[in-house]
Parts: sequence; structure tokens; C-alpha cells
Amino acid sequence: MTGQLWPGLLAEAWAALDGDAAAVGRLPAGLEVLWVSGEPGRLPSRLPAEEVAVACTAAALLAAAALHAQRGGDGGSRGSPAARLDRAHIAAAFRSEAYLRVGGKPAGPGFAPLSRFWRTADGWVRTHGNYPWHRDALLRALGCPDDPEPVAAALAELDAREAEELVTGAGGVAAAVRTEAGWRTEPAGQAVTATALVEGRSIGGAPPRWRAAGTLPASGVRVLDLTRVIAGPVATRYLGALGADVLRLDAPDRPELTQHAYDGLPGKRSALLDFGPAQGHARLHELLSGADVLVHGYRPHALERFGLGRQELAERHPGLVVVGLSAWGSRGPWGGRRGFDSIVQAASGIARTESPDGDRPGALPCQLLDHGTGYLCAAAALQALARQSARGGTVFRELSLARTAHWLLGLPRDAAGAGPAPGSRSPDGGSDREWLTTLDSATGPVTTVRPPGQLDGEALSWTGPLSRYGGDEAAWLPGGVS
Repeated sequence: MTGQLWPGLLAEAWAALDGDAAAVGRLPAGLEVLWVSGEPGRLPSRLPAEEVAVACTAAALLAAAALHAQRGGDGGSRGSPAARLDRAHIAAAFRSEAYLRVGGKPAGPGFAPLSRFWRTADGWVRTHGNYPWHRDALLRALGCPDDPEPVAAALAELDAREAEELVTGAGGVAAAVRTEAGWRTEPAGQAVTATALVEGRSIGGAPPRWRAAGTLPASGVRVLDLTRVIAGPVATRYLGALGADVLRLDAPDRPELTQHAYDGLPGKRSALLDFGPAQGHARLHELLSGADVLVHGYRPHALERFGLGRQELAERHPGLVVVGLSAWGSRGPWGGRRGFDSIVQAASGIARTESPDGDRPGALPCQLLDHGTGYLCAAAALQALARQSARGGTVFRELSLARTAHWLLGLPRDAAGAGPAPGSRSPDGGSDREWLTTLDSATGPVTTVRPPGQLDGEALSWTGPLSRYGGDEAAWLPGGVS
């Protein structure tokens, strides 16, 4: 099944990126059409998960094509579609962690033993303990040893909201499983509802930055990546596939999980830098002075202590594009709270909606909020680059997993649920192998999913060997990349 994709969800996403409701139905300048091939049913769900995945990926590819056209790039062969996507490829990309192999073996489990749903006295709560510091906070809050049985016993004695507050108050990550209606009536849910899918703001005073076109839409663009886990690294690795020089920085005392370190590094370089000491702080701002885009996944306002608040960035690094990603957004009582895809699914009502039996919570067929918001972040960065080149200013975009969840939950569900039952497709079986690629790395071959999409008949790809996590210098490549 092949067809032009513009109306519907993609139009909504593009209007959100543009910040203008009149943008619905208006194609980006220089782009004639985007085609999506393949039969639906790869990401079966009670919600239109697959359609959201397609729309988010398509928005990023369209934004790339529009930026390339604005910069004077080649528009491709006359009469040929400028951009193409395949549903099966998108579905594989949205489950990239499941396909990851290092030396032919999985790089680690998806969830740790303490990252799961637990029965409480009045319902269910979801916890996240993949990172050691979050696991320790959970155990400290409950007064339990590192063993699922005593944790289950402790949570069974608490109400779900009581458990949520106890764990989050100790610096851990948890959410009571709510219904959709219940979430919308709470102050935290109302704050999410009141925000746009993509929040935008510009601070004037900076002249437009202009770069001539290169081989790829983001050639010559420098992206400083302060993200981790899934959503942010998805955004920045896609910008890398589109030609950007992406430099990821991580704190030395907060190492990334092995699975995410490998899955999030294609298309970029990786360095370690402690922002706290004067030398590290100065180095951070040196890198920002040479950057075109900053993508960060810090909780709202957390970067202000490093002089990275909006006004400070506009004054010290005028003309920068800044894309901020968080779990809950910057408004409301949960604005500073930690969160992950699975936690947002629990709190927002998605887990209840996806319940297999009306009692036990369920889950989406992939980490949709992470991957979908990641592609929207990439789209926001590309669209903001185009806007900055045309109008100047320091441009800010803000997205959250919770707002993507709200968008998903508000969509019609008549087309959802088609296709095989969740879990019936092997992550490394059948035709899915055609979307995989193997990269060289210092630790051996790494198999991962190729970046989805074609532009002007050329498939996107990851270039060069995979960087070693933390193995690069915290510096820009001389002259950028092409």
C-alpha cells in the first residue's frame, strides 16, 4: 500500500511545529510530496500508535527536506517524490532497542527487575529502577533490600498515590496507574493539556545564520547533545543521519546504560564532561559558542544553574536553536518531576487503556512516547533552523513525553488495533532484517536499525564506525561535517 501522506496527523504535527494553525494543509516550501509505503499493522494497539509513529517520522523528514530546499540543496530528479518512508522500517526504528546486537548478542535487558507494575492496596503503581540511583531511591523509600519480593510486599500495603508520593519524594521514579479521565482532572494532567504539542518562543536581537547547502539537509550544522535514555538520543542520532556534526556530552558520574549507550550513539560522537567545575563550565560554553543547535533532556529549569536559562543563552549565544525535552513539560506541579516513557504511560491513562484484561495494566507496542517525541524534537530543531535562517533571533522549542501522550489519547481510535497481536512479531525475524545495518566499533560489530527515510532517492544511513561511549574529545570537528 503506497500513498501520499499529508492530511490528518502529519498536518497536525506540522502545524504544531510551525506554531501556526493556518499551516495545516500547507506544504513546506520546496517540497512537493512525501510517500509512505507498506501495509499497516506493524505496531498494533488500541490507540493509533502506528499512525502517530508515521506522522512523527514524516514530520522530521519533511522538515529536513524543507531546510535543504531553503539552503539551496538539490531538489532531486524531476517528477520523483522528494521524500519516502516505509511503515515496516518505521516500526523497526521505533523498536530499535529490541534489534540492537553487540557482537551478535543483546546489549542488555529492556527493563530491570524493579522496573515494572506492582499491585497496591487500591490498584497499581509503575516504578522505574533501571538506573542504579533510581533503584536505590526506590529501595530507600520503601525500606527494602534489592529483591522484588519484599518490594512487592511493601507496595501491596500502600495505596497507589501514596506509593507514588513516597518514591518520588525520595528522588525515585514512580507513577500510580490512572484512567484517562482521572489524569485529565488532576492539576498535573490539566497543565499538560494546556500546553501545545510543540511550545515555541524566540528572543530577538540575533542576526540570521546562513550556511550554504551541503550534501545532506543538516550538513555543516553543529548539534550539542545533552540527552540520554531514548527520546533525546533518537532526535540527535536522526540529525546525525541528516548530516549534522553531533557531539553528545555525558556526566562522568552518571554513566549511560549499555543498551542505550550503543543504541543512542549512531550518527554522533561521544564525550564526557563535568559541567560543575569552572574548567568544565567554561568548556561547555566554548562548545555552545560553536554550536548551531542545543538539544537537552534536563528537567525544566535544571540547566539554569549552569547559565543555560533562556535569557542567558540568548545573551551569551545569540542565534542558537534550543530544543528542550522533558517528561512532563515545564508547567504545573509535575514540571520538575522525573519521568520515563513507561511512567508517563502509567500516569496518563495509556496503561489502563492498553490493559489486556481490564485489570492488569498494559503497554504500547513500543516506547512510542520516547521515539515519537524524539522524531518531533528532530523536526523542531530542523524547522527552527530554517526559521532562524530567515528571521534571526534565538529560537526555543519545548516538547514533552506527556504532551505527546495527550495527543495520542485524543486521536480517533477506529483505525487502531489492526494487525497481529502485540508480541507476535519477532524483533529479528522475517523481512525486518532488511532494515538492519552493522557498524564497526571498538568492541566489535554492532547491529542496529538504519535511519528511516529516503530523500531524493537516497536512503539515509549512519556514517563511519560507531563511537565508543565517552571516547571522543569534547570538541567540534574542524570545519564541521558534510
